[in-house]
Amino acid sequence: MSSVKAAVDAAGLAEAAEVAEAALTLDAGEGAALVGHLSRPPAGRRWTALAVDGGVVMASMSDKDPGVGHLDLLAVRPEARGEGRGRTLVRAAEEWLREQGARQARIAGNPPCYAWPGIDVRYTAAACLAESLGYERYHVAWNMTADLSADLSVEDDLARLEKAGVTVRAAGADRERVAAFVQEHWNERWAWEAATGAGLHYAERDGEILGFAAWGARPAWFGPMGTAPDARGLGLGRVLLRRCLAEQRAAGQDSAQIGWVGPLRFYSRAVGARAERVFWLYRRDLA
Repeated sequence: MSSVKAAVDAAGLAEAAEVAEAALTLDAGEGAALVGHLSRPPAGRRWTALAVDGGVVMASMSDKDPGVGHLDLLAVRPEARGEGRGRTLVRAAEEWLREQGARQARIAGNPPCYAWPGIDVRYTAAACLAESLGYERYHVAWNMTADLSADLSVEDDLARLEKAGVTVRAAGADRERVAAFVQEHWNERWAWEAATGAGLHYAERDGEILGFAAWGARPAWFGPMGTAPDARGLGLGRVLLRRCLAEQRAAGQDSAQIGWVGPLRFYSRAVGARAERVFWLYRRDLA
């Protein structure tokens, strides 16, 4: 096994993308996109990609807590497993995080630019590796899956909203205006996702934005979405969700992950989504 090397230039990231495509079997077809996504975080984020022959790890410093670092992605080609590459890469990432000032390492999503909330429990070998290295499981998160062959029509809802003076549209040149609304009502992390996502839809009345929904900030996933407090009860969330999912279907997806879900009942009723992917979040204090 060769020594660990930085892989942040174009050639290194291209090789990392190939490794991720081969290794991330539960995220088929997304490996390269995830490497690209993590290499284009919000301005100011410190991050790195480290590689050995057949393996790669990507790490970053928290945007909220200067003492916290994240292991964002770990991938080892199937034929290269069992020889300690994963362990070597985790230790190398931890050393880089220490150099950046981190006192704790987390195998957990670093919003707003992340690959997963944590370790998908079906990547059992990754969870076993984390625990063998002293990582503590401290939280559980989950996704819901929406079948995009389902009925996503909103025509009746749009007619009802129009009578109430509400217009729903896809953001175009006004995307930054919508992102500003998101930052005002929620936070800058969601605003970044709204600004950078593949799709963004919003509702407004009399020039006032009432709610939004985005998809594709994390490749192929839906979210975030929110409705201003004084606009709740209008049914905007269902309409905005369905418009985004229809757009994902038009982009060639047959299902969509609703990431890091809170309100299970809403998504289940709105589009028949089911709770499916479960993630364990890990942390370890760095000596």
